[in-house]
Amino acid sequence: MPDSHADEPFRREVRAWLDTHCPLEMRGPADGEEDHCWGGRNPEFKNDAQRRWMEAMAARGWTVPDWPVEYGGGGLSSGQCRILKQELARIEARNPLFSFGISMLGPALLKFGTEEQKRRFLPEIARGEIRWCQGYSEPNAGSDLAALQTRADDKGDHWLVNGQKIWTSYADKADWIFCLTRTDPAAPKHRGISFLLFDMASPGVTTRPIRLISGLSPFCETFFDDVRVPKDQVVGEVGKGWDVAKFLLGHEREMIAGIGLLGPEEGLGAEFADLLAADPILRAEVAAFDVDALAFRAMSERFVDELKSGRAHPVQPSLMKYAATELHKRRHELRMALGGTATLEWESERTAFGIPAREWLRTKGNSIEGGTSEVQLGIIAKRLLNLPGA
Repeated sequence: MPDSHADEPFRREVRAWLDTHCPLEMRGPADGEEDHCWGGRNPEFKNDAQRRWMEAMAARGWTVPDWPVEYGGGGLSSGQCRILKQELARIEARNPLFSFGISMLGPALLKFGTEEQKRRFLPEIARGEIRWCQGYSEPNAGSDLAALQTRADDKGDHWLVNGQKIWTSYADKADWIFCLTRTDPAAPKHRGISFLLFDMASPGVTTRPIRLISGLSPFCETFFDDVRVPKDQVVGEVGKGWDVAKFLLGHEREMIAGIGLLGPEEGLGAEFADLLAADPILRAEVAAFDVDALAFRAMSERFVDELKSGRAHPVQPSLMKYAATELHKRRHELRMALGGTATLEWESERTAFGIPAREWLRTKGNSIEGGTSEVQLGIIAKRLLNLPGA
């Protein structure tokens, strides 16, 4: 979409500011996890440039450009956000701050939080001063999340939380958790659930990393033993946390759908042109993938515009999440095929200690986290296509 005359001064302003404030080290694709800045109470920065980039964007409100200024955001319109995104892409600027607070909790607080909760937590999230994790899945409550059993008992001036969560991403590194708990065991399973916020340094909270087949451990088991939580740290109404949870899941699926946009815009065909010249079958598979990736990119831009304008169908996050994760798995399957036997190496320097194989294995979890592909298809069949028996 071309700029209107009113947009041109803002684009010039953004371009000049980025040219001045985005360090050269923060331009270009990330090489690994250490290039991702998560912030937090005790942030770990790869270098000073990473710190300066996060702090500059936070000070401008551009870590959350569409949030209101009073909560640490940039207060930008949807058109201005689009321009900022384009200018960041122009210089290949890295994301200044990865945050579950930004992608998941923040939107839920904006919709369901009290004014006190918004002013307490949102500016800290925007500045990268607090790192959050998500307490949803349990050993016996995965796809059927509403079957959760973690209890929060009302003790008058506080809640007392007992139970266990699993697959808690980065729980061992998080400062706070947003956690689904059962506050009324006698209520129907989708009721009697409350959405609590509490400090991971609270007495009674312990975490245990889970080692994956890829060799990494981003997930944890998380245990709560008589954890005291202040009464004012419930988001939304007591017993109606499922409403908050469903809203947040939509934003989680939107976040996960971002993996569908990974990879060079020119596509795998251009990246591996020399290899593909001698293999017409693989070349056809890559061409089909590149067409699908371009279609997903266009669909994603439309989805974001519809979401910000309030015109998005409630099922669209599920549709985008399904399409993105399946596309991402295909991307890495093709990369493995294009790399030949070398990509199967696990610890050699030639493959940077097995990055191709480890990343390929990690994609298998993308279609599970945030709701499995089968769950997403069921939601689409029932709520979008209105198929009988769905």
